[in-house]
Amino acid sequence: GDLKMQVPFPFSSLCLQVIKCKAAVMWEANKPFSIEEVEVAPPKEHEVRIKIVATGICRSDDHVITGALVMPFPIILGHEAAGIVESVGQGVTSVKPGDKVIPLFVPQCGECMNCLSSKGNMCSKTDFGKSPGLMPDGTTRFTCKGKAVYHFLGTSTYTEYTVVHESAVAKIDSAAPLEKVCLIGCGFSTGYGAALQTAKVEPGSTCAVFGLGGVGLSVIIGCKVAGASRIIAVDINSDKFAKAKELGATDCINPKDFNKPIHEVLMEMTGGGVDYSFEVIGRTDTMIAALACSQYNYGVSVIVGVPPAAQKITFDPMLLFTGRSWKGSVFGGKNLEIRWKSKDAVPKLVADYMKKIFVLDPLITHTLPWTKINEGFDLLRTGK
Repeated sequence: GDLKMQVPFPFSSLCLQVIKCKAAVMWEANKPFSIEEVEVAPPKEHEVRIKIVATGICRSDDHVITGALVMPFPIILGHEAAGIVESVGQGVTSVKPGDKVIPLFVPQCGECMNCLSSKGNMCSKTDFGKSPGLMPDGTTRFTCKGKAVYHFLGTSTYTEYTVVHESAVAKIDSAAPLEKVCLIGCGFSTGYGAALQTAKVEPGSTCAVFGLGGVGLSVIIGCKVAGASRIIAVDINSDKFAKAKELGATDCINPKDFNKPIHEVLMEMTGGGVDYSFEVIGRTDTMIAALACSQYNYGVSVIVGVPPAAQKITFDPMLLFTGRSWKGSVFGGKNLEIRWKSKDAVPKLVADYMKKIFVLDPLITHTLPWTKINEGFDLLRTGK
């Protein structure tokens, strides 16, 4: 014991053990999750092992299951979570065991072109690259039944313990309720930031939000905080309208109630189109509709939903020629005054939540024990 006490703290990973714990493993596409015992290796240099306390279910996880987002199998999904640092690898300085943290599916390495730019937030170390499913060193920390299991977006939160790179974790307020602020790990930040940072919604403006899941509702919260005078919520599930109005929508419309294209309906409602529109579903037809319903000369339309794999968009270029802007937004988009880079923005958003600048509770419809993850995905797929 005395010898171990003398080992300098940064080198404590040398005596860390493999952790055996439960995880929800996805063995192949279009099958249920399987609750398995997995081995989670100790964190290597500049890595952090986290005990996951709460995790959300996001449509992007389901996109992997259906094949719309291509990833290798077997895989541990999940990317919206909060937890407590269990141990750290050599050289880790930004967090220590016991810290409350949120894993970041968009890391912040601080060294790549996007991290160094004041304009971007899409770190090049993001797990969308050439070898998805692996840690930056090209290996995995998960094993199940003797097989290597892939990571998802550098986070993999459907497990009792996970390992992330130090650039993909943010320390947060120790008083924050993890079962609420886990949403800041993806859905809330993505929607709220798309409104405030990517679109830069202005006071008195008009907005249209296509898709009223957790991210779409977070866009509505952002539009309201930005001072939009009119926020039109669009969804084919009218059951979602009450929650949208509670969070700030002024109008709710169901495309099924009209026998004309929805962009024409919105153009008529607003006398020429909205200032800002948001596609928060991930469908090419609604992406074009959102673009077309924005004001023809100065409208801004933002793609927030993950585009489906292998699908292309065909549209009339006159939609852009007249002056509209079409933007994409990942994890809240571009970086402005409040530094919307993940490692910087997430602790600030948690602090803003603690100051009651925005609410998260209405975004949480169900709380389940994580072994009921398949039931959770059924609730997602049925729009509940």
